[in-house]
Amino acid sequence: MLLPVVKLGSLALKSLSKPIVSRLKQHAGLHPEFRQLIINLAQANHRFTTNMQRRLYGHATNVEIRPLNEEKAVQAAVDLLGEVFVFSVAGGLIIFEVQRSARSEARKEELRRQEIEGMKQKEEDLMKEVELLKQRIKEFERLSRGWGLSNILNYKHGQSSEATKPLVAVV
Repeated sequence: MLLPVVKLGSLALKSLSKPIVSRLKQHAGLHPEFRQLIINLAQANHRFTTNMQRRLYGHATNVEIRPLNEEKAVQAAVDLLGEVFVFSVAGGLIIFEVQRSARSEARKEELRRQEIEGMKQKEEDLMKEVELLKQRIKEFERLSRGWGLSNILNYKHGQSSEATKPLVAVV
């Protein structure tokens, strides 16, 4: 799934770079200073790539490198600038996607953190409620200690013997 999208994107970038390359060619023909700048850029690139190729193949690098003619230099510079444009746009898109993904992940992490915080708060509330219920149970146990079944029967039995005694009013 990702590979066709990448291919389509690279094709779109190349298609977008063609008008830019043709405009650079037009500027090179109209502006002599710009033309000289891109010719110097192309000659420097030619020397660099030729030296790298010679080092890779084990050839001598102290040999003089013939410069490109002006038309080839302009074409090479325009191609190089087109490729730099394509790679810079692709790099920008990658950076944008990474930043977008990082922001999305940060939002998700914040939601997870808030959810965990809510769960901790709920747990604390439940712990407080459990402690309150434990205290209430202890209070009920303390109050009902003398109210067991045997104590209730003894209380009724004792109460019936007291019921037969006459009540004396204390004045």
